[in-house]
Amino acid sequence: MAPTIACTTFDCTDAAALAGFYAQLLDHPVDADASEFFATVGRGSGMTPPLMFLKVPERTPGKNSVHLDMMATDLSAEVERAVALGAKHIGDFDEYGLQWATLADPEGNLFDIATHN
Repeated sequence: MAPTIACTTFDCTDAAALAGFYAQLLDHPVDADASEFFATVGRGSGMTPPLMFLKVPERTPGKNSVHLDMMATDLSAEVERAVALGAKHIGDFDEYGLQWATLADPEGNLFDIATHN
């Protein structure tokens, strides 16, 4: 089964503040437990896809601040499939109750494929 888009993610300096902006703009509430480090808009209200905001220590030159996050039931199989299609596997992570891999598409745009722990 192909991965699905889980959310659109924004790297930022204050997750709660930026989530508040988009919540007002889109007329959807900021989801519970928002902090300066992590916030979402639209999960509780059914917006598809929801927005996720993550505080990053600094903007990495060349790194896109908005990227696709996809969910898969078999993370390793989907990472292998993406690489076979031309993606580059950048790294693996385990935070926020998720495991994910960051990849770059053939033009260097980053995206993530995740699975629930």
